[in-house]
Amino acid sequence: MTATVDCIPLIASSIMSKKLAEGIDALVLDVKVGSGAFMKTRDQARTLAQTMVGIGQEMGKTVVALLTDMDQPLGRTVGNALEVVEAVEMLRGKAAADYTELTLALTAEMLVLGGKAATLDEARAKLHEAIASGAAERKFCELVAAQGGDPAAITDLSRLPQAAHRRAVPAPRDGVVTHIDSEAIGLAAMALGAGRAKSDDRIDPAVGFVLDKKVGEPVRAGEPMVTVHYNDSKALEDVVARVSAAYRVGDTAPAARPLVLERVERGLSPA
Repeated sequence: MTATVDCIPLIASSIMSKKLAEGIDALVLDVKVGSGAFMKTRDQARTLAQTMVGIGQEMGKTVVALLTDMDQPLGRTVGNALEVVEAVEMLRGKAAADYTELTLALTAEMLVLGGKAATLDEARAKLHEAIASGAAERKFCELVAAQGGDPAAITDLSRLPQAAHRRAVPAPRDGVVTHIDSEAIGLAAMALGAGRAKSDDRIDPAVGFVLDKKVGEPVRAGEPMVTVHYNDSKALEDVVARVSAAYRVGDTAPAARPLVLERVERGLSPA
């Protein structure tokens, strides 16, 4: 939609100019790598991360970047309201393991950079305490209220937009999920109305997907791999076909991939 150019200096300057204009002292960046990311390879992602870290260092800021895996969607949801629900569930300690782990990894780095913890282990302990005590959710409600939102929609998630219909995408065979094409899932969500292809497209905040099965999980023929939440059936069959094609089911689970692939804290030297 934005005619984004695949040029690392432009991407880095666009991102960092916004962050620096906010008056930050320190910054933690999540640089995605894989089929669902703009940076498809680890080398590309590392170069982007090093460029952004270097810009921050030249401006006297402390910047750390984590290269994180995006070869399958993070968490269990895709879509606006559905992802808000999952974010709040994470603050309650109830979200998917990968979603929770990445959130803890990023926020632990920020607590250390912000001087609120001496080590990452200490930071994680503080984060677990904030979740267990409810302080994390209460702070999020404060942030929503400060920006003119309705915090009651956070404490009562049923107040968020909900799609009128559900459609299961069944597994084609018994086996195990070996691959999910994140980019294909994202494009299918856009076709459903969860994102824009053109600037004047309308977003439906209620629609999206719940991923019933993720990579490495067993599945039986006919069992739901994904549940589609939709309002308009016009594009439904195309969306279901796209989602089904994005999944690959095999006989053997693939080797587990680390969620955090690399930590970057040194920038590229100025040209």
